Amino acid sequence: MYAKYIKKEIPDLNGTGRTQAYYKMELTPKSFEEFVSQCAREGHTEESSILGVLSLVSEKLALCMAEGYSVKLDGIGTFYAKLGVRDDKLQDAFEEGESRRNAHSIRVTGVAYRADNDLIRATSRKCTLERGGVSRIRKSKLTPAERAQKARDFLEKNMFMRVPDYVRLTGLSRTTASMELRRLALDPTSGISSKGTRSQKFYVLRKA
Repeated sequence: MYAKYIKKEIPDLNGTGRTQAYYKMELTPKSFEEFVSQCAREGHTEESSILGVLSLVSEKLALCMAEGYSVKLDGIGTFYAKLGVRDDKLQDAFEEGESRRNAHSIRVTGVAYRADNDLIRATSRKCTLERGGVSRIRKSKLTPAERAQKARDFLEKNMFMRVPDYVRLTGLSRTTASMELRRLALDPTSGISSKGTRSQKFYVLRKA
């Protein structure tokens, strides 16, 4: 079976005027049940045995990561827990004398995974690619100056603006709109500044 790849256009972050691109695989979901069934069929093993082993691995993997271990599964990869704060609207200052958090305000926010080189090599060796499609960036008919003015006009009538608002105003893709808003917020002459962080980030008119 051939896997398809997509040529995806990305924003010109360096202002070179050249179209930038990267390639990604076109993914088809395979359910857990299908995966277990395939393993059982090709490994001549009972599905119940595979389910039991996977359940045990999942349970013990979570326990080991919760105790502060990084776990390496040969041929698969290394797993370890990622930490974050419960309220991502607050920023910590590193310097002494600033407010400090206690352990109750920090939690596990994700699990990081680093693939084993053997798994990468095996995947590459078994993979045969064919061309899929092309994904282009949604381009705005407005110039950067016109887009910035639309943002300021919007903020004259509204208390704040989020990325989806800017997408509707300009016709840009969400990724490009987010990057452009961050650039505007860093430019003291744009008249726009940002507040909050991550998913709580929003934009307001810069105070004179």
